[in-house]
Amino acid sequence: MKSDLIEIAWEILTTNTPEHKVSQTYQAFEVFSDKQDINASRSNVSVQRLQIPGRPDKPELVLPRDLTRRSIGSLEGRASLLHSICHIEFNAINLAWDAVYRFRDMPNQYYLDWLKVAKEEAYHFSLLNEYLNELGFTYGDFSAHNGLWDMAVETDHDVMVRMALVPRVLEARGLDVTPGIMKKFKSVKDTRANEILTIIQRDEIGHVEIGSRWFRYCCEQRGLDHDTSFQSLLKQYLKGGIKKPLDKQARLQAGFTRQELDFIESNL
Repeated sequence: MKSDLIEIAWEILTTNTPEHKVSQTYQAFEVFSDKQDINASRSNVSVQRLQIPGRPDKPELVLPRDLTRRSIGSLEGRASLLHSICHIEFNAINLAWDAVYRFRDMPNQYYLDWLKVAKEEAYHFSLLNEYLNELGFTYGDFSAHNGLWDMAVETDHDVMVRMALVPRVLEARGLDVTPGIMKKFKSVKDTRANEILTIIQRDEIGHVEIGSRWFRYCCEQRGLDHDTSFQSLLKQYLKGGIKKPLDKQARLQAGFTRQELDFIESNL
């Protein structure tokens, strides 16, 4: 494997085959996860805007309003819901690698943190896709939307904005909704789905906490108050607000302050 993590990040980002993206991510983690001399600014790989990362031809991407809704009581309905989560995890692999590839002047630990996130997102994707296979389906069998990556493009100019709005808004939404999704699977006695979601919820708290930590780091480096900066970015980028209710306990574990949570609940 190449010695330049940034070059590897670009190759994984532009890889179309999910299995290859996962295996490359695992390999990169094995090679780089304990290195203390990652210097992204030394990389010869230029930073490019990536409108669409590497992805297979399927799933077909549609607007969120055009997604087909299916009953959780049917096998196809369960598979469709699992597929939507699987698609989120596939996007999350790309998001983690883009955080490594794009922002070059961060401390070594930043790259180690996002490398760990990429590996865990790859694991989540694999768990979900393997279970879909057991049910007679696979990733790509249902349509999906591209909202996560759209925000990645909007925030590709500034690491502080990226840390605020991707981990702490879009990915944090998963902390709010996963308990309700688990109740749906419990109602149809799908214990395997909930075993997987328990792993994902645990790990995602850690991923959002990493975003919180590096957002605060960026604010401190710029002499900004992180609470007011977060509020300002929400007002600028999220005109429609953040959906509620919030899972406050999970968000507190993930590095949100009570002031931030109060602001989201009362103003957005």
